Amino acid sequence: MLTLFGSPVSTCTRRVATVLVEKKVPFEFVVIDMAKAQHKSSAFLAHQPFGQVPYIDDDGLILYESRAICRYIVEKYPTHGPQLVPTDVTGRALFEQAASIEYSNFDPFCSKAVAEMVFKPMRGMASDKAVFDTLVETLSAKLDAYEVILGKQKYLAGNEVTLADLFHLPYGSMLARAGSDLMTTKGPNVTRWFNELCQRNSWVTVKDGVKSITSY
Repeated sequence: MLTLFGSPVSTCTRRVATVLVEKKVPFEFVVIDMAKAQHKSSAFLAHQPFGQVPYIDDDGLILYESRAICRYIVEKYPTHGPQLVPTDVTGRALFEQAASIEYSNFDPFCSKAVAEMVFKPMRGMASDKAVFDTLVETLSAKLDAYEVILGKQKYLAGNEVTLADLFHLPYGSMLARAGSDLMTTKGPNVTRWFNELCQRNSWVTVKDGVKSITSY
């Protein structure tokens, strides 16, 4: 059985767990206690040299980087659950475009905004509201383009959900906790899209913490 090593509420761990649930892939979850710096231990670093969560062990294959793991899961289990990555040339190209949008135009701003107001205080560091406001302003401008795209189609790569959409969930859902309702007020298309993603069973299952799922 595939084993997922990570922190139950870490953004990247929940990104992988969401896809595992979408694809109905059973997995054992091994908790890495980041408060005790287990992710910096020699045993952990032997598998994940950057000391970051998560990584997986799939019958001896060690793989890290959450987006890479998600792509691997989709390719290994093509008949489980929704497709999530198109296999035709045009569909794949549109998916890669959408995945690049998330990685280049969403994550750098949303993740830093969340880190500024949520993760810094958790680590005993002071937040800078001005930095947060600038990041949210930049993200808002990026979401103007999302509003246009999603006004023409249901999801970022077309009318079927893909990994590119799901990749937005961990940090996008934490933006409200950080102090911005941007994801649900930006515009009708973005709001419809993001609310629908948040209601998917896969996200509902893992959003409050990842646990082992040995059968479906």
